[in-house]
Amino acid sequence: MKFEIPLRNNKNLQILMNRINSDRELFQIWKCANVNAVDRSGISDHGEVHIRIVANAALRIVRLLVKGGIEPSVVTHHGLTSEDAEVIVVLASCLHDTGISVHRNNHERYSLFIAFRKSRELLEGIYDEPDLTTMVSETLHAVIAHDAGEECLTIEAGVLKVADATDMTEGRSRIPFEAGEVNIHSVSARAVDDVNIKKGETKPVCIEIKLANSAGIFQVDELLRNKLRYSPIRPYVEVTAKIEGETERRLFDSYSI
Repeated sequence: MKFEIPLRNNKNLQILMNRINSDRELFQIWKCANVNAVDRSGISDHGEVHIRIVANAALRIVRLLVKGGIEPSVVTHHGLTSEDAEVIVVLASCLHDTGISVHRNNHERYSLFIAFRKSRELLEGIYDEPDLTTMVSETLHAVIAHDAGEECLTIEAGVLKVADATDMTEGRSRIPFEAGEVNIHSVSARAVDDVNIKKGETKPVCIEIKLANSAGIFQVDELLRNKLRYSPIRPYVEVTAKIEGETERRLFDSYSI
């Protein structure tokens, strides 16, 4: 499958997307990561499909933030542009789980030594020094900071951290569920019908989650809340969760963070 994102006339992002799609090594790293995640560790998909979901979510979030007047950190601290911030969040999305190809545990740190080389390769010629080193450094920070408990020092890193948690719809935990590993994570994830990222009513970003039943609230409260807690974009994001249908005696009608 091709790696596709909405470009919106971002020429550097166009070049990056084309390079990603022709990078056989990167696609194989994603495959190896998924073997370690799914086949060997029994957890949900962390491969190519996950990467596409996270990259598109991150791009959507950063664009909504910019539209809402929030300046990306690479603009504030390095004098680059919001289009460069889009490149950072997409590239970091593509590289954030590459370390799982080495080991699931502490994979954020293993991702760094893969991401350092790959980010320089993929950005070479798109950026010249010193901007090339700046873009690589900002990308690496986003990669390491996607760990739920790691502090984010940039808006872009905060975007990736939250985008990573939005991959929670029904079926994304189907592998451990069908393997017989019925636990609160797998049951809760099966209860998430849809995640929609849109302009908020009171904040720049709204993450709207539709649940099939109350079990899905664990995904929202434990996973997404924890990601938001250590993200600098927390003040700019509203999260709402609602149950659709009449399949159960409702424990709640709606939930907000």
